[in-house]
Amino acid sequence: MNTNEELVLVFTGSIVEVERIKAELEMNGIFGIGKDGFRQGIEAGFGGGIPDTIDLFVLAADAPKAQEIINDLNITE
Repeated sequence: MNTNEELVLVFTGSIVEVERIKAELEMNGIFGIGKDGFRQGIEAGFGGGIPDTIDLFVLAADAPKAQEIINDLNITE
């Protein structure tokens, strides 16, 4: 991955939903990055975010295909 490539938020949900989507994306050659803002804030000594909510990011170039896969899974935010 080129460090200049933009990441795009494609889904926000529970860790279970995000892990399922990540697995499906990876089977299609798309790699996602999950971000848990709440846990990161707690570890840094700040409060913020919503517990148990994970943001899933993919490369901007992969976002349309990733969104199509997410829609096919019938998982809603």
